[in-house]
Amino acid sequence: MATYIHVPDGAPAVPKINVTVDESDFRRGALELMKELRPSWRPFDVQMKFFTDGITNKLLGCYVGAVMQDVVLVRIYGNKTELLVDRENEVKSFRVLHAHNCAPSLYCTFNNGLCYEFLPGTALEPEHIRSPSVSRLIARQLAKYHTIHAHNGWVPQSDMWLKMGKYFDLIPKYFKDPEQNARLLREVPSMQCLRDEVLWLQQSVSVLGSPVVLCHNDLLCKNIIYNEDGDSVKFIDYEYAGYNYQAYDIGNHFNEFAGLNEVDYSHYPERAFQLQWLRSYLEAYKELKGQHSAVTDREVEVLYVQVNRFALASHFFWGLWALIQAKVSTIEFDFLGYAVLRFDQYFKMKAEAADLKLPK
Repeated sequence: MATYIHVPDGAPAVPKINVTVDESDFRRGALELMKELRPSWRPFDVQMKFFTDGITNKLLGCYVGAVMQDVVLVRIYGNKTELLVDRENEVKSFRVLHAHNCAPSLYCTFNNGLCYEFLPGTALEPEHIRSPSVSRLIARQLAKYHTIHAHNGWVPQSDMWLKMGKYFDLIPKYFKDPEQNARLLREVPSMQCLRDEVLWLQQSVSVLGSPVVLCHNDLLCKNIIYNEDGDSVKFIDYEYAGYNYQAYDIGNHFNEFAGLNEVDYSHYPERAFQLQWLRSYLEAYKELKGQHSAVTDREVEVLYVQVNRFALASHFFWGLWALIQAKVSTIEFDFLGYAVLRFDQYFKMKAEAADLKLPK
């Protein structure tokens, strides 16, 4: 499916530097990268700061001077994340988005990560994305993503079901830790139950007519950077970017209103908020596609139904993802507990979402 991401002709090439950054001795590897990327920086002047928001990778900022101006971000891939992420596709998505002014510059890749430009601004919290003014900026920026053509004439298809199939093969059947294994057996649905649900999901949402577009696929709060000076937002982290259903990307974002460290699904946006958000999105989407007709109430209602049905698929996807991370990740985070939260919310939402019908 990575072949569908076509990098525009003339997009800057991304060098590959033969360096491996050791998590336990990161400074040495980071300085080797800076010697190539910022040769004027003296090694003893280089300062480094870890960013701790992510739960997939380690992120390190390198800079000189008292003020963080020219910052090179060094992202060190998490343990065995190649099982979950298509790294070639990530680089292609990064380059495509940069070519459309939707992503920072990608400086290089290295053996276990990549380096890119720091975007000034504030990584958002759940209360920020619930703000009407900021949510409108997010809706319009996501519409910009969804109107980018990066398929080089191919008819793009979603690879979500293919990914879920791969994830099923990687789910741990047991854990060595007795307590964790007991939680797995007690709190996580059985494999047969999960397989039945993914089949029902596929049949349920594939008939909704949601177009396949270039999606971010991981639009949580911390992946949205707000720049106060320009009153604008940019999205970061394109590991899961690719062609997917339009409604999935929006439903996934709405699920993230619950937050990550202290998840609270009572913050899932209510219908009135969603309708306002979706109208802003559709206005920008139609404008960017050169469609001059006004957004109708029916178009908003259709998207509302699609989004809330696809929000179920988002819960399911990240539930599977978290089960795998519980087995392979070295990052301190309760991935098993997070998987339980996502599956629980899936089943809580299922009946209400399944009752939603497209307007005639």
